[in-house]
Amino acid sequence: MASAERLAGPDDLSEEEREAVETLLYRLADDEFVTAERYTEWQVRAPTLESDLALANIAQDELGHARLWYDLLQDFGPDEPDLIWERPADEWRHAALAELPYGEGDWADPILRSYLYDVAEELRLEALADSSYARIRDRVGKIRGEEDYHREHAENWLERLAEDDESRERVQTALDRLFPYALTLFAPTDEEVEERIDELGLRTESLADMREAWFDTVVPYLEGLGLDVDADADLPDDIGRGESHTDDWDDLWDEFTNTYRELGRSEATRIMKDPDEVK
Repeated sequence: MASAERLAGPDDLSEEEREAVETLLYRLADDEFVTAERYTEWQVRAPTLESDLALANIAQDELGHARLWYDLLQDFGPDEPDLIWERPADEWRHAALAELPYGEGDWADPILRSYLYDVAEELRLEALADSSYARIRDRVGKIRGEEDYHREHAENWLERLAEDDESRERVQTALDRLFPYALTLFAPTDEEVEERIDELGLRTESLADMREAWFDTVVPYLEGLGLDVDADADLPDDIGRGESHTDDWDDLWDEFTNTYRELGRSEATRIMKDPDEVK
């Protein structure tokens, strides 16, 4: 993809540039936040204490990454309640994979889901490392360092689960269910705006190119574990990205916004420092 000129800061963007930046940031932030919300459902339920702590730490990392991206959206006016606690469920822009509930409480599900997501996240961050928008570019390094551990954790567990027939069969069941939804990670929010994101150099690889690179990574790896991958799988009917959500999304949204509503809050208490204030 051809290099683009560096964009101005948030106060000096044109209307079309701002729309492209906001669209990209909502994709990034919502994917991370909703993925983390699902991970928290596994706290105190993982098969070992170590894996319980590991997944809890991963969930915390993803919430921190979401915070980094939501912070950039605040440059354009909305505050934290607008972005999370008071935003209507149908305005969220995450991929359907993130909102999907776990299947039958099987440990293979969060591990496989983590692997599929983390490979996509690695590719996405690579495409943002030289973003034309400095506020995005400056945050990539911190996130990439933590994501390396996430993928390593998922791969170690997948290889362990693939060692015997019974657990490998559980991974296969999870793969059959999750793989089509993983494709939603590369689904466009708005095709015209996604093209503008690429033209402006906000990312250096298109969704289509990242999807191809993702296939080139995950298919041979999973097949090497003795799993069958349906590389010709179609997108599910519900892809997220603000177009259509699964029936489970409203329940998840209601759950994580419930306390805020029940307490009658109008603002959120910050538990992390403003990223711009962290030295």
